[in-house]
Amino acid sequence: MVSAVTGIAAGRGRFLAIAAIIALAIIVPGAVLGAAPGALAAERLPMSDASTVPDNAYRFEFTAIDGGALPLSAWAGHPILVVNTASFCGYTPQYRDLEALWRQYRDKGLVVLGVPSNDFGAQEPGSAAEIKQFCVTNYDVDFPLTEKYRVTGGNAHPFYSWVAATLGEGAAPRWNFHKYLIGPDGELAGAWPSSVRPGDAAITGEIDKALAVK
Repeated sequence: MVSAVTGIAAGRGRFLAIAAIIALAIIVPGAVLGAAPGALAAERLPMSDASTVPDNAYRFEFTAIDGGALPLSAWAGHPILVVNTASFCGYTPQYRDLEALWRQYRDKGLVVLGVPSNDFGAQEPGSAAEIKQFCVTNYDVDFPLTEKYRVTGGNAHPFYSWVAATLGEGAAPRWNFHKYLIGPDGELAGAWPSSVRPGDAAITGEIDKALAVK
C-alpha cells in the first residue's frame, strides 16, 4: 500500500515538474534550451545604429587661426595637403611654395591647410595673431591656417595621432613643414618630409591623381 501511494506521489511530482517546464517555455521562449537571459534580452532589443563617423581624416577638426571650427569633413571629396608650419625655420620660405601651390590648384579643388606648431626648435613662439600677420606680411598667405597645435607626442592633435597610428610612428612629423596629402576619400594618399618642397613633382603628381578621381 505504501509503495502504491509513493508511486502515485512520484508520478504526480513528475507531472507537476513537466507542467512547470512547459509553462516556463511558453512564458520565456528558449529557457528550456538553456539560453542565457542576457542573450534573450539582446534579441528583443532593437539593434543600435552603427556610428556614422568615418574612420578617416574626416573625423578630425581644427580651430581656425581666427577662431571658429575647421572640420576636415567640410572639404570631403577634395584633396587636402596638411602641413605643420613655423615662422622661424630654415624651411619657412616654403610658405611661398605652399601659396603658389594653392593658387595653382585651388580652382581645381585642392585645399592647402597650414598647422602652425612650436614642437620643433621652438620656432613658432608667437600668438595666433602674430603668426597670421607674419604669414600675410611676408608670404601673402591666404590659404587656411589653424591655431597653433602640438603635432608629435602624447599631446599631439588627434589628426596627427591618427597619422602615426595609420602609417606608423616613423611617419610622424620629424620637423617643420612635414606634408600629408588626404585623398578625396578621406584616406592618406601621401606623406613627404620637410626637405621635399610643395612644388616637387612627387607631390604635384599625387595631387593630379587625386584631382582626377575627385
